Amino acid sequence: MRFPLRDRIALGAALIAPLAVALLLLPLRSGMASADLALILVVVVVAVAAMGNRLAGALAALSAAVWFDFFLARPFERFSITSANDIVTAVLLLAVGLAVSQLAAHARRLHVMTVVDAGLLGRIHDTARLAQSTGSPDAVVDQVSRHLVEILRLRGCRFEYGSLLGHPARLEQDGTVRVDRKPWDIEQLGWPEGEIELRASGAGHYVGRFMLRPNPGLVPSKQVRLVAVTLADDAGAALDTAGPALDTG
Repeated sequence: MRFPLRDRIALGAALIAPLAVALLLLPLRSGMASADLALILVVVVVAVAAMGNRLAGALAALSAAVWFDFFLARPFERFSITSANDIVTAVLLLAVGLAVSQLAAHARRLHVMTVVDAGLLGRIHDTARLAQSTGSPDAVVDQVSRHLVEILRLRGCRFEYGSLLGHPARLEQDGTVRVDRKPWDIEQLGWPEGEIELRASGAGHYVGRFMLRPNPGLVPSKQVRLVAVTLADDAGAALDTAGPALDTG
């Protein structure tokens, strides 16, 4: 699996940051309580989790516990702890680090979802306004094609007027995918091979279809797929309003 750049950076930070901070704390380890040193490492874990994902946060928590044991708990520079209090501190550091990293990653996900929701809603509004204001349904189709490429992260997208040739895989109105009329588990299997059909209808009349060319391995959420269906329907409504002349093969 290939992670986004931000998550790859966070994974690197999860390995390096706890070690770097533990080394910076070496001059203070004799004069500070081990619990205070552990709290500083918890802050590092939270920062990594907020920047990356749950895996990065969990890795940072594990790294922090390991380097606390080695550098900051007696005996120093050994993977062994003799003090019962330090053992409890190390265990709590790992447990708290894991818990806080989950919360931080969840907060990041909620923030991303809010931004994505606002962006997707804006695309729907923009398309609806264009459909109402322009006399050219082709302009709506072109805009919807661009939006589909962006939100579904496609390699390309084209529109076929009134064509139903062949039996390609289909993105359905409920956001699911079917291949040969059978459900396709897109979350587990990814996009099926070849072009994917997304039909456009207006007032119950089929007017054409968008042919999607997905990028392998890039599977949009069901929420995004439902927005794609809504955009296709906006294009279909514009084409249907334009008259039957456009409903041709």
